[in-house]
Amino acid sequence: MKEEKLIIHPKRPKGDDGYKTFSVRIREDIVQRIDEISAQTGRSRNELIGILLEFSLDRCSIEPK
Repeated sequence: MKEEKLIIHPKRPKGDDGYKTFSVRIREDIVQRIDEISAQTGRSRNELIGILLEFSLDRCSIEPK
């Protein structure tokens, strides 16, 4: 009978998927607004924050004082 082996591949290092986890402080009223959008769209809070950040970064400009 052929011997079967369990092959375990090394786990990818954290953050190797192109994402980074970090904490931010957000005012409660902003969290409430995000939660309302989440409830209306069925998207997670995390997903919405990513969408909103990407939208803002694409439209951000820096002007000298």
